Amino acid sequence: MRRRDLLRTATATAVAGAAGVPTLDTVTFASDAGAPAVTRTVSGRLPAGAPDYVYLPVDVPPGVREIAVSYTYDRPAVPAGTQGNACDIGIFDERGTALGGAGFRGWSGGARTEFAIGAERATPGYLPGPVRPGTWHVVLGPYTVAPQGLAYEVTVTLRFGTAPSGAPPRRVYPPQRARGRGRAWYRGDNHLHSVHSDGKRTPAEIAAAARAAGLDWITTTEHNTTSAHAAWEGLWGDDLLILTGEEVTTRNGHVVALGTDPGTFVDWRYRARDGAFGRFARRIRQAGGLVVPAHPYGTCVGCNWKYGFEDADAVEVWNGPYTPDDEVAVAAWDAMLVASVRDGGRWLPAMGNSDAHREPQVVGLPQTVVLADDLSRQALQAGIRAGRSWIAESSAVKLSFEVTGGGRGAHAGIGERLRVAADADVTARLKISGVPADCTAAFITDQGRLFTTAVGGGAGVTEWRTTPSYAAYVRAEVRRPAADGGASGVPGPMVAMTNPVFLGEK
Repeated sequence: MRRRDLLRTATATAVAGAAGVPTLDTVTFASDAGAPAVTRTVSGRLPAGAPDYVYLPVDVPPGVREIAVSYTYDRPAVPAGTQGNACDIGIFDERGTALGGAGFRGWSGGARTEFAIGAERATPGYLPGPVRPGTWHVVLGPYTVAPQGLAYEVTVTLRFGTAPSGAPPRRVYPPQRARGRGRAWYRGDNHLHSVHSDGKRTPAEIAAAARAAGLDWITTTEHNTTSAHAAWEGLWGDDLLILTGEEVTTRNGHVVALGTDPGTFVDWRYRARDGAFGRFARRIRQAGGLVVPAHPYGTCVGCNWKYGFEDADAVEVWNGPYTPDDEVAVAAWDAMLVASVRDGGRWLPAMGNSDAHREPQVVGLPQTVVLADDLSRQALQAGIRAGRSWIAESSAVKLSFEVTGGGRGAHAGIGERLRVAADADVTARLKISGVPADCTAAFITDQGRLFTTAVGGGAGVTEWRTTPSYAAYVRAEVRRPAADGGASGVPGPMVAMTNPVFLGEK
């Protein structure tokens, strides 16, 4: 497809990698055979309403040691309320661009203007390895396009010669377990970004921040790339487990692939209307990971979750410092809890993660605290999937929550069910410490917020009595005061919250 033809078909929809994907003229280098390095520059313009991904084929001849790519695009002024130009970039090798195929070699989104790939090393976000002959594809992702269109320029350089070792270095991945404390509550942050996508911290800086935050485990989740999976050598230890994953960043929402097998790539080139998400949710699970929609009510372009929750294992309801979109996420999640007890269906546990990219964003704000049999990928995932977890703004916050009653010492903890008669008297008990002195604690049920009390001195024990016929579940929240003193009825920012304890025989 020639560039002038692309302008005519830019509004057509196509799944990336399928027939009909917009493709530009091929970049060739045949006339420069024998030179130590050759460079070609191509330019063009994408119209408003361009396809999500446009491919630039590059014919790579034999004998290439490294491929380097740089790009620029214009950023014209636009009227207020109109999206300007933003264009992502990545690359697929000679194995092709098929959706979910083997050709992926890297993605930097809009975080970098240039990258290089060689046998022994690659720019963060990209995968080192041989530059084999064949047709490679630079992929442009016009994230948003101004009414004037998006003028781009892409420069491709091939460097010839033999790499020193002739093979990529051995990739060293983190182990799947750490020493831990046996069955215990473990604190983790499972949504983090480094220099391998659009973050500014190195893996070493993230590991140091995680230890400083009192975390037991973290998950590396770069946007649409696995290049960071092998970047943590020497950074894990008996005190810190590092799991691998990916933030699969589509045009209709982001999902954390939590704890996938090291090196597992999950494709992102689809929208909800393409019906492809279920396939890649299965891919995440087949690779041993959990499917966790991230910041489902986020306000950035493409952040709002459009795929539904049928394929999810948990949902991130608290992302970074607590904001109004988190409040909406908690309310929507609570409505799903009500639906689950009404219909007898499965319920979706809540998680919280920092999504920290750079200073001053805080690693571990918030963090998910999981009851697990040991500090291992399998045990932690089992705890998350079962909802045996709660969320805190920091490791200073300590919490325990259970419901007792019904005779014979019956009790149930977070994520469990207290199986007692519908008319049995039960007592919800919340013990907290390490929270600000002016906080309130509340118990929330399928009817709503039924009991709230002040937390004196930043610590205390709160109890509330009910019956399963009155409350199908109970969960706890600890919050700061509302900014307006409560005049609007909107509660203050969250300090900690639990998953529910369910009440009754079924």
